[in-house]
Amino acid sequence: MGASNFVEGVDLAFKIIIGISLFFLVGITTVMLWFVFRYSRKRHPVAEQMKDNNLLEITWITIPLILVLLMFYFGYVAFSPQRVVPKGALPITVIAKMWVWNFEYEGGKQSPVLVVPLKKAILLNLHSEDVIHSLYIPAFRIKEDVVPGKNNYMWFIPEQLGEYDILCTVYCGLRHSYMETKAKVVTEAEYQAWLSALPGKSNDPEGLVILRKNACTGCHSIDGTKIVSTSFRGLYGKTEKVMTNGSERSVTVDDVYIKSSVYEPDKDVVVGFQKGIMQTYKGKVSDDDLAKIIDYLKSIK
Repeated sequence: MGASNFVEGVDLAFKIIIGISLFFLVGITTVMLWFVFRYSRKRHPVAEQMKDNNLLEITWITIPLILVLLMFYFGYVAFSPQRVVPKGALPITVIAKMWVWNFEYEGGKQSPVLVVPLKKAILLNLHSEDVIHSLYIPAFRIKEDVVPGKNNYMWFIPEQLGEYDILCTVYCGLRHSYMETKAKVVTEAEYQAWLSALPGKSNDPEGLVILRKNACTGCHSIDGTKIVSTSFRGLYGKTEKVMTNGSERSVTVDDVYIKSSVYEPDKDVVVGFQKGIMQTYKGKVSDDDLAKIIDYLKSIK
């Protein structure tokens, strides 16, 4: 028994495809070596042409066709149940953004780790807030793209208690390789206790909540650590050297500069960092939210 209900079917399809591939690797290599030896120049100094062998042509068309259909059949048998969600599946919303995963449960409760009860059907509704990501849980043999503007989903039944890796398999930017977390399979009692203890709405400052919601803290730390870009701590009021239209100049980080950086991130790029890493948040972060972000940045000097 595997870690999920899909392991057996996916592994069977994989073994069949690998087995066919290995058979032909060994078989073709063996035949090739035999031909090299059997029809070497020493044995056949004059080359001979073979043509119009209908049996041979039918054979090498029919056999590959059968094998391809066989591989398709087992692949389809393994894949098709993954699109049929059983009634009563536990719905969890997956929120993907550069470069973190968040899992939203009933009541708006969120967790950076996917926690699910054993032997219960789980429905993951996939939502991206920026670019294309792809949710992959190798132990469960499931993977699905998370596309902005598209309502995608995946489901599974966890069959074994334990902790399993969750990865992103689509290159989604500079810190793509850091976009990983865990899936924890626990008993029903442990799940209910964990869910009850999971905090609801955060008591963090509104500005910090907005920054986290938009994945800003994935690139900008709040403790002074340099990640992908400058840290938010001590940023407000600081003098930065930036490149503007190819020229270096000094600017003071104030309300105007922060607004420009959020809505036009490539306009004034801090020296030492690259263009094109940050996306524009115009239309995503309102002026009211921006004001709350600025108030928060003022508070963490």
